[in-house]
Formats: sequence, C-alpha cells, structure tokens
Amino acid sequence: MSRKPSYLLLHESGDLQRRIGEIEEIYRDCTLCPHRCRIDRTSGEKGFCRSGILPTVASFAPHFGEEPPLVGCYGSGTIFFSQCTLKCVFCQNYDISQLDRGQEISCHDLAYMMISLQEQGCHNINFVTPTHMIHPILKSLSIAIPMGLKVPLVYNSGGYDSISTLQLLDGIFDIYMPDFKYADSEIGFDLSGIENYPSVAAGAVREMHRQTGDLKLNSQGIAEQGLIVRHLVLPGNLAGTDKIINFIAELSTNTYFNLMDQYRPEFHAREFPGLRKRVPLMEFQEFRQMAIKRGLRRLAR
Repeated sequence: MSRKPSYLLLHESGDLQRRIGEIEEIYRDCTLCPHRCRIDRTSGEKGFCRSGILPTVASFAPHFGEEPPLVGCYGSGTIFFSQCTLKCVFCQNYDISQLDRGQEISCHDLAYMMISLQEQGCHNINFVTPTHMIHPILKSLSIAIPMGLKVPLVYNSGGYDSISTLQLLDGIFDIYMPDFKYADSEIGFDLSGIENYPSVAAGAVREMHRQTGDLKLNSQGIAEQGLIVRHLVLPGNLAGTDKIINFIAELSTNTYFNLMDQYRPEFHAREFPGLRKRVPLMEFQEFRQMAIKRGLRRLAR
C-alpha cells in the first residue's frame, strides 16, 4: 500500500491553514529566502525575485526527463514557475528565470493544474523553482486537496533556501530535490549573484534530510518520500564538485545523488572565460568514480 502524503494530515488537522497564515505574514516583510529583502509583497512591492503574491507559471506538463524514481511510467507532473532567487549566468531556463516568461494566474488555477497533472497519471507534483512561490503553492494546495489531490509533492529548488522557511514546510513536501551548485562563496557570487551559497545550501540540504531522510521508493520503484540532491559539474571544477561529493557522502552514503553532465554555455556564460566550453567526458567520469569511491551507491542513471 502506498504511503499517504503527510500534507493530507496537516490539512485535516488545520495546521496547513495555520502555516499559510504564517507565511502570508512573512510576505508583508519578506524574509522568505536568504536574501531577506524586507519588502511587502502583499502590497505589490518586489525584491530580488521580482515576484508578488500570486503564482507566475511558465508551463506545466508531465515531464519524462527527471530522475527515474520521479518519472516512472507516466511522468513527473512539473509546474515551472517564473522568476528565481538566483541569477545564474549559465541558466538553461533563462527565459523563465531571468527574462520572466510566464503568466500570473490565480491560486485556483494553480490548484487545477495540480489536479490535471494527477488525472494525467503523473506520479507526483513537481514544483520547479518554488522558493519564492511558497505562499501561493500552499494556498493552492488547500484548494486542491478537497478536489482530490493525493500524490506526493516535490520541492525542486536551487538550494538557496532558508532553514526557518523549510521548517514551516515540514510535513508538506514529501520529496526535496535541491541543487547543490557551488562549494565556493566567491564563485557563487560571481556566477549567481548571491552571498554565502555553500553554507546556505549545506544548511538547507541538512534540514531537508532531517525532515524526509533518504529517498524511499514504493514497490514499483516510484519515489514516495525523501531527499534527492542534484549537482551540475562545471568546466575546470568551478563548482567544487569534489568538495560537494564529500559533503553528500558525509550526510549519508545512501543519498540519491544526481551528478549531472549536461552543462552547456547558455545565456551569459560565454562572457566568462571558464564557462565557454563543455565538460570533457573524461573529467566527468573522474568525478563519478570519486563519488563511488566515497561510498555513494545511489547515483542517478
């Protein structure tokens, strides 16, 4: 028998509604993410993420390019939000994250998207870049649950997440899937325009693991709960891949870890000499072997 998502229990107890109220209060003096812009998003003010209180969605559809435990037979139900809390110069979705392609919709519309994806057979609802959209996600969730939503929820973020906000989400998201982008703060600032990325991401990943533990699969091999960590290898080890592998191995050698080799110079990447070329296959394979030697036994693909 499949595990019942815990957000259903929070809805039944009224705790979900309480948390929606708490997060709305945070929006009035926004400290939702580590940027801590301290602006009133409920009155139309916009900070680093350039977003207000309503969801802005670029697309939604079953996705078959995610990790196998999320995709299964019928796909992961992805909802791509516009804007971002990062400004990655090499972002492959820059038209969404940086150029703000997308449409502002109502929370009812977002709830219908969730139900539509579930009705299409998707194994989960996968919120892509959710950090700045927490309030509308939870508000829409409270609408979708009475409509019959019952699949696991995936928090698919860039890893730049506040621990205090994640604690408010405890029991709502079944699966956390953060990136861990950089091991060096200066690189994080140069390539994504953010402060203290390594320490923020490390704290966020630890909190996500505390909440959900290692990834758990049902009898069909579909993810039900737990942590998936992604890391994109950059040319010349700019991302500090060796250090990130060590961090993940120390967290848990049973971590489901996706070491990604699909870097390509997109957006403003060619303006940075170190980012103008792709990662040689041999260099990537060396990092993969390093992960195996460190005891990581759940490497994606």
